[in-house]
Amino acid sequence: MQQHNNKIDAALLGKIMLARFLELPLRAFDGLVNQVEFSTEFSALHSWVTVAQLDGAKVLREMADSHLIHRPPILGEVCEENGKLAFRYHRDSYTREYWLDDEELSCLLPRPDFPRAIAGVLRKLRLINTRNRLTHALIQTMLASQEEYLRSGHSLALLPLTQAAVSAQLRLDAKLSVVADPGRISRLIRGLSITLPNRRTVPLQVLFPKPRQIHCHFVDHVLKKEKAWMAEGVLQEPLPDEAIADILDQKYGVRLSRRTVAYIRHDLAIPDCRSRVQRMNYLAATTGFSALAPLTRQVLRTVVPAHSGVYEIRTAIPLYPEPSEDKCIERGMLQTPHKVLYIGSASDLRKRLGDHLRGGSDNALLYRHIADGSARVRFRLIRSEWRWVERELYRVFCETFGTPPLCNRMSP
Repeated sequence: MQQHNNKIDAALLGKIMLARFLELPLRAFDGLVNQVEFSTEFSALHSWVTVAQLDGAKVLREMADSHLIHRPPILGEVCEENGKLAFRYHRDSYTREYWLDDEELSCLLPRPDFPRAIAGVLRKLRLINTRNRLTHALIQTMLASQEEYLRSGHSLALLPLTQAAVSAQLRLDAKLSVVADPGRISRLIRGLSITLPNRRTVPLQVLFPKPRQIHCHFVDHVLKKEKAWMAEGVLQEPLPDEAIADILDQKYGVRLSRRTVAYIRHDLAIPDCRSRVQRMNYLAATTGFSALAPLTRQVLRTVVPAHSGVYEIRTAIPLYPEPSEDKCIERGMLQTPHKVLYIGSASDLRKRLGDHLRGGSDNALLYRHIADGSARVRFRLIRSEWRWVERELYRVFCETFGTPPLCNRMSP
């Protein structure tokens, strides 16, 4: 009778263990490192193990000493130091490296009386080394390759950087002592996030896009510009796919066929030009609104009536930092074309806007914008069903600009 050997090859088992270890969430990884270092088995290895830090890695001390129990852990943040981009990790465990006396350990491990628990700790130390060394190498590659995006935060500044290309690049690094194959890179970055200099947190995967993902950003950008052009009267109707392809080629140097544009538009869940022309845009939806006026007590007393209606609050200050006059402008990276903060409705517009002005509407973000004196308001009187009109106005705004107003915390 044939017998089956169910034993897994040691090398294959090691690869499986490493794959699972690379996928560990940051909180679990940090806990494991601390658990290992506080164990009696680790103490027993003090003669053969030296605790060190990865070469060139630095930790943000105020983050390393804090206990963020309820927040999802972040690997670290990109910052600028002396005009150059640098990375600061949030935990000591993310930069930990163990120097092992392999010559002595190779003599001790085969001995039958060598404790299995200590051998298990040694395996974990090697896994920690592999993960941290690979992570640090990826971060350094990301800093060098995506500098323009890291500084600006604009998706159009991203460069194609596939995991296969990164793997090939890291394999040429003689200083990297671990194998950086695409599978390991994929497993490692899947659950990691970093904070950009503009304080926005993004998944690390965003920094390693495929060419198709880059093309999606450009098509999406042109379609958002289309809405702004129509609102300004520059365009009378939505752009067909062929026109989008022409703009990408002429203005951004991105060559895509009409069919590719159509595929990407479909992936973005954006209808074709004939369907888009039938949609009511925000400019048309706000026909009949009053002229913009400063949101002040005097305006509330003299301009805004104690009547039911819908209203819009916007700011005279750009909602997002203006791009610097460098490559970003050359590549046409315009900001969101509106400055609308909030859309609302009320049975008494004067009272409701007075609540906003005094900070009594339980919307701290909106009040911060109003308190700096830059808020403007316009409104339309509605005799009945003003809440339905508000919902419709909100829906059209989201369809036109692809995102709700900054201070609307939920759909009305």
